[in-house]
Amino acid sequence: MEVSANTPAVVTGGASGLGAATARALAAKGAKVAIFDMNAEKGEALAAELGGVFCLVNVTSDADVDAGFAKAREAHGQERILVNCAGIGNAIKTASRSKEDGSIKHFPISAFDFVIQVNLIGTFRCIAKSAAGMMTLDPLDEFGERGAIVNTASVAGEDGQIGQAAYSASKAGVIGMTLPIARDLMNEGIRVNTILPGIFDTPLLAAAPQNVRDALAASVPFPKRLGMPVEYAKLAMTMIETGYFNGEDVRLDGAIRMAPR
Repeated sequence: MEVSANTPAVVTGGASGLGAATARALAAKGAKVAIFDMNAEKGEALAAELGGVFCLVNVTSDADVDAGFAKAREAHGQERILVNCAGIGNAIKTASRSKEDGSIKHFPISAFDFVIQVNLIGTFRCIAKSAAGMMTLDPLDEFGERGAIVNTASVAGEDGQIGQAAYSASKAGVIGMTLPIARDLMNEGIRVNTILPGIFDTPLLAAAPQNVRDALAASVPFPKRLGMPVEYAKLAMTMIETGYFNGEDVRLDGAIRMAPR
């Protein structure tokens, strides 16, 4: 699908990091971008920069997501592109023993559930609601293409580290649902792909000490650096614009395979 002037697009988690880079890449092609995010200050500023619209959306809320799509569609029309970048993480062992007193505690189930709600169910919620809207559109070509969806998983979905049980499970779920959703939507001309980023230079890592950042960069086989959000955006654009790209989960990671810690 060619991204051209006035193509409506929605980017969740679009106010910063991977989402912001993708929103900029889409806008550079002329797309009208709606940014879904919880950070109103950054989201409003980026939307103003790109000539788009900001929607305050918590992806765990049906009402928020419905209102976000309604606002985006009122401003730009039914989206043909959805890029899901909204996500969170935590680092908690399944069960652990205190070094101080030997007491034992387990992963709080509510904390596990919250990561699943945001990363997995939140992603699916946005996919399902967007796909239903895309199905109302006329096809763009003789093959019947109506829209394209790109999701964000993680290399942790395949080789999660210590303390990443919830995060890895949520991202493995995104990987696992990519092909079934692509098959669900194949007769409607809606393509679905997923990117598995490795260690990227996002706002989360920007706060880390330089020695930590350097060690992470050194752990990448090649190139020995952190991934750049613009590289994620380039792959997302390739997935969107290449009509034969469908049902794929693609690592973008400098050939890294994560160690236990």
